[in-house]
Amino acid sequence: MRRGIAATGLIAALALTATACGGDDTTQSGSKGGKLSGTVTFWDTSNDAEKATYEKLAKGFEQLHPGVEVRYVNVPFGEANAKFKNAAGGNSGAPDVMRTEVAWTQDFASLGYLAPLDDTAALDNADDYLKQAAASTKYQGKTYAAPQTIDTLALFYNKRLLKKAGVGVPSSVDDIKSSAKKIKAKTGKTALYLRGDDPYYYLPYLYGEGGDLLDAKNKKVTVDDSEGAKAFSVMKDLVDSKAAVTDASDGYNNQLNAFKDGDVAMALDGPWSIEGALQGKEFKSDKGNLGVAPVPAGTSGGQGSPQGGWNLAAYAGSKNLDASYEFIKYMSSAKVQQQTTEKLSLLPTRTSVYEQQSVKDNQMVQFFKPAVDKSVERPWIPESNALFEPIRLQLGKVLSGKASPAEGAKAVGDAYRKLLKDYK
Repeated sequence: MRRGIAATGLIAALALTATACGGDDTTQSGSKGGKLSGTVTFWDTSNDAEKATYEKLAKGFEQLHPGVEVRYVNVPFGEANAKFKNAAGGNSGAPDVMRTEVAWTQDFASLGYLAPLDDTAALDNADDYLKQAAASTKYQGKTYAAPQTIDTLALFYNKRLLKKAGVGVPSSVDDIKSSAKKIKAKTGKTALYLRGDDPYYYLPYLYGEGGDLLDAKNKKVTVDDSEGAKAFSVMKDLVDSKAAVTDASDGYNNQLNAFKDGDVAMALDGPWSIEGALQGKEFKSDKGNLGVAPVPAGTSGGQGSPQGGWNLAAYAGSKNLDASYEFIKYMSSAKVQQQTTEKLSLLPTRTSVYEQQSVKDNQMVQFFKPAVDKSVERPWIPESNALFEPIRLQLGKVLSGKASPAEGAKAVGDAYRKLLKDYK
């Protein structure tokens, strides 16, 4: 899930005071006579449309283990990374279980903040996990998390607005540009909302031009190749041509509001925004008005979207690891994943869940599962999350005209080589 990588990068620099205890003396417990007891503090990073469901699911663990109290804490996504590091690094106030973005797992593990899950109860029926989801949980040959959800980006579109404008669903950025004038003339609306504040949304344009951030196998920085500059150029051209509107701040909420209220006809977004979009005036009374299509191809004909999602990890300093492992097992189980999909249309990470009829019948899963299968894996290295801040800085400069696309790509590449000392 991505609601604001930019915010994560900014807040990571702050010294945040951790609230919600987990791993202090009040949570100490274990297995007494085969029964779990004590407290498990769970930091959940889900959004406003999801958190009530996750809290209810988390509390369901208490019914299975009456001796355990689950302390559910919803932590804003933009604060969660730095807040966990601050708490874990200070050995005070860290949760027992953390819902980590897929790019955080290796970072936290490299710092010694996560407990290995191999040969624990947490990894139940591990062969059932999607291979690409399981890949994000590994670090130096050990498993540090259980995959909870997997996702990618797609093109959300307003069927009514496209029909009124007399245009089809765009399959490329050139299609977006060519249809933008008709959409404006016939509906008065802008064709696309473009996230100019969040570097995660740069990736489909980069993949669309045939590029990538890194060649991790050969330890080579590739973001400043010609494809990286072209991606910046394509995004700027969409804004300059008025085919797209953008905003430098609070982009997630601005985009979601603009789309669900019908101010824009299209937006790149993920499964995490389905429930939020359906609450808008354009879709609340007509859920069938929401369309989802693959991300548009780039000018070179390439097409791709980043693999995202969430993992569940145990804090290495937890004094209740036995219960934490069981909680991770429960929250990543096929049953809970099926319930999550039924209520929120989020994609499960277990292959068996896709065989359940309620999941098969979910229209959003029908689209997003094939898209996830073709999504591009990001480099699963400790620095993965840090790769976004240089893009965020340059994206703002390029879109505002303070830097050329080539200059922006070069600056990102230079920043990567400083960050990754052994990359060329």
